[in-house]
Amino acid sequence: MRTTALRRGRRVLVAVVAVALTVPTASRATGAAEAADPCLPRTLVLSAMPIELAPLIAAAADTRTTTIHGRDYTSGRLRGHDVVLALTGIGPVNATRKTRQALRDLRCGGRPAIDSVVFSGVAGGDYIGDVVVPARWTLDAGKHHVGVDRRMLAAARRAARAHVPLAQQAPAGDPACACVTDPDLVGTVAVTHKPRMEVGGTGETTDPFGGRALECVPGGGDVFGCEPCPLQKQLDRDAERFAPSAVPFADPGFFLGYLRPGASGGAHYVAEDEETAAVAAVSAARGLPFLGLRGVSDGGGDPLNLPGFPFQFFYYRQLAADNAAAATMSFLAAWSGR
Repeated sequence: MRTTALRRGRRVLVAVVAVALTVPTASRATGAAEAADPCLPRTLVLSAMPIELAPLIAAAADTRTTTIHGRDYTSGRLRGHDVVLALTGIGPVNATRKTRQALRDLRCGGRPAIDSVVFSGVAGGDYIGDVVVPARWTLDAGKHHVGVDRRMLAAARRAARAHVPLAQQAPAGDPACACVTDPDLVGTVAVTHKPRMEVGGTGETTDPFGGRALECVPGGGDVFGCEPCPLQKQLDRDAERFAPSAVPFADPGFFLGYLRPGASGGAHYVAEDEETAAVAAVSAARGLPFLGLRGVSDGGGDPLNLPGFPFQFFYYRQLAADNAAAATMSFLAAWSGR
């Protein structure tokens, strides 16, 4: 999500993960598992918010959602790749913690079950609807950078040259996660700039929450909810997780970071968000190839002339999330894997 001017025992765990990562059935597994095939190495596909992950889950085949340490992981096939899809939550603290947790949870016996990481989400950028794929990311306003995997970046360039089918008309979406209709069926305005996929440049991740974690909200809809809309059925569980962490919400200063300008020092960033650099840093520390793709939700090309973030974000978030998902799937189709 954009910030500029805005986890029973070890044996049971291993058994659960083995099934979650190998058995292609559409169900939710929460206990001990049956026998499973040997583990498959998978790509971990992450998003911060339900609205970002939902289009990818909808497009995946042979899905199975498994809960480990209170966190949901959906395994399946997506554009020729075995994947696990999961949410990090909003902000760099959540992104760091949840990526590390996923890499601990998703193991097959003593081996890692993840061999690469992809982030798909929305961000601030130059033109609403565009999808940007930076070659490197910074978490400290340009003092240090972490690069993405060069082969993944090359595949993104191939996908971009093949003209990814990006939408220009902004759908109304499903903000309350009512799941009554397809979020793409009700359209609103069209952005004035024809969206395209841009590869290269530097992306910036900032922390408007001052090092604190913004917990998801039970039944919190497509932005602040704990699961993608079609899966938001665990309200009791999520409420137990949310209640002890709700104290910061009583402090108005917790959200003031959204309203402060970013400390970019005049540098131009092709994408500005709250998670990607944190995920990239964890992936690099584990030696895992990484790529981040961000659909622009606030920027130029707004025919309504809304006053930037958060107004543009809430109006165009579905368009940006859908385009990010489309570009992510086009990238996966063009990438041969590790």
